[in-house]
Amino acid sequence: MSDDADEKSLRKLAMKELDEVLDDLDVLLKNNEVGAELSALGVNVSLALTAAAGLRAYLHGDKHGAIEDLGTAVEEIAARASVTD
Repeated sequence: MSDDADEKSLRKLAMKELDEVLDDLDVLLKNNEVGAELSALGVNVSLALTAAAGLRAYLHGDKHGAIEDLGTAVEEIAARASVTD
C-alpha cells in the first residue's frame, strides 16, 4: 500500500471512530434514565440531540448543517436561560 493510501485509510478509520462515539452519544441521550438525569439538571434532551447533530455535521465538514443545528440549539438554550434566570 502506498503512503497516500495508508494516510487515507487512517483518516477513514478516524472518522469511523468519531461516528461511533457520536452514535453512542445519541443512544445515551435517548436513554430514559439519562434523559431523566439531564432533565433534572434543566437540560432539554431534544436540544442536546440537535447540538450533537450539529457537532457531527461540523466534524464531517458540513458547515451549513452545523450552523443550522448548532445555531438552533444556541438560540433555544439562550431563550430558555433568559426565561429561567
